[in-house]
Formats: sequence, C-alpha cells, structure tokens
Amino acid sequence: MKKNIELCGKDISYTLKVHKKTRNMKLSISGNGLVVTVPPRISLSTIREYILKKESWIITTIDRVSRDMKSLGIKNTKSDFKKNKERARERVSKALITYNQIYGFNYNQISIRNQKTRWGSCSKKGNLNFNYRIALLPEHLADYIVVHELCHLKEFNHAQGFWDLVAVTVPDYKDRRKELKKYRLS
Repeated sequence: MKKNIELCGKDISYTLKVHKKTRNMKLSISGNGLVVTVPPRISLSTIREYILKKESWIITTIDRVSRDMKSLGIKNTKSDFKKNKERARERVSKALITYNQIYGFNYNQISIRNQKTRWGSCSKKGNLNFNYRIALLPEHLADYIVVHELCHLKEFNHAQGFWDLVAVTVPDYKDRRKELKKYRLS
C-alpha cells in the first residue's frame, strides 16, 4: 500500500507492507524507494512516529541511493532494463568463457534479471543469474561478479575455500569487493 509522509520538507512516498511473520518494524531503501515493513495490528500513528525517528537516516540514504544510481546511469525503468539486458548478457557471456577456461565448471542457464538487491546469484541447480546493471559497471568489477558466481558452482558458501578459488583469477578480490560497494543497489 502506497503512503506519503513529509520528511525534512520533502514529500516522501513509501510502500507499507504488513507481514504476519515480522516482529519489528523495519525500513529498506532501494532504487524503488522506501519500504516500511511492519507486523499486523500496528497503528498508522505508531508507524508515522517510527518513520519520523529515522528521518535523518531515510533522507541521507535516499540521497545516496539516488546518487549511486545516477552514477551508473540508472533510471530503474522497464526501458532501462530492456536497453541494457543484452549488453549485460554479452558482457557476462564473454567473461564466463574467459574465466571458465581456467575453472572448467559446468553451469546450466544464464539469466539476466532486474534484481533489486543482488549483482548476481547461483542456484543449487547450477543456474547463474546476473543483474542487468552489470553492463554499466567498470569491466574489472563485472568480471569479479562473474568469477564470484562461477566459483559458487564448486563452493556454495563464503568459506575460505571459496575465496581461495576466487583468488585464482581475481587475486585483488578484496579491493574489488570494496570498490563494488560504491555501486550499491539498495
């Protein structure tokens, strides 16, 4: 359910989600805006008080997310997704061919999606999923994401063995992870 609230003199639109399994109120901000998740039977006045207490954090985070998306040229529209989906597929396919010559892992489908919080993911079935925004990243960061997901085909965790595998082709993975955080999706 869509709602509005005034914060720091700005009219902020947010999505209110009520979940049975939620125990506490929580806020999240992504390219799609502010989401307030609450347990059932919380009054609107209590929700409003909670949002107002977090006013400074909300405004700062919305501004940061907006800047991050602009730095990538993201408008987060269907046309933006359509425009960049094939560029992303080409970039991912090229990197997979290059790096999998070294690793030799078997994978199934490659999907390009409009994920809200992830750059990539790997399923237990060996399917690799990538965010279309990978097409907008510097190449060395896109390569890191591809290697990261590729290595999950062998190590489905983030234990030291996984990172050792990533380091085979991306020895500076720690620096790249840190740099990638500048381009946060949420």
